[in-house]
Amino acid sequence: MSPPPYALGVDTDVTRLRDADHLLRELVNGLGLPGDLVGCTHLVRNGGRPRLALSLATGERAALATARERLVARGHSVTDGAWDDSGRAVLYPGAADLTGTLTVAQVLARSAIDRVRVLGTRDAPDPSVPLVTREFVRPQWEGGALVLAAMPAVGGTLVPFEDPDPTPCCADH
Repeated sequence: MSPPPYALGVDTDVTRLRDADHLLRELVNGLGLPGDLVGCTHLVRNGGRPRLALSLATGERAALATARERLVARGHSVTDGAWDDSGRAVLYPGAADLTGTLTVAQVLARSAIDRVRVLGTRDAPDPSVPLVTREFVRPQWEGGALVLAAMPAVGGTLVPFEDPDPTPCCADH
């Protein structure tokens, strides 16, 4: 899937991925955006202040124009276009269908994800390899394709690289 052609950027003061995911879902609720919506988080540094910004992209220009009006009316700072071309996708076609354990082939067939890349390897994983989704699948845009970074796990399975419950830095000391 290539990125939808029309996009909006939404500036935020959010600095944690979990908060950005929540805000993205909250903003999209009630906007009536089409099923091809891709909602991403982007790490941005503007004036030395690192934060997470959001983008909403779709193939329907009119729907995005209406969304822009509603977001501005709610007090959000909105710009045309995505922040960059390497966003982390939270909302994308088929995301809700990626639950439980699926084969790599099923992940690709059920969602807008174009490919799975296993960290530390050059070759694509065998399509029959099970991927334990942990109900948390966040692919990234890489060269115009949605790519899920995965890593080997117990029993010959894969898991998405991004952990849904990461251990905070310095939690043990």
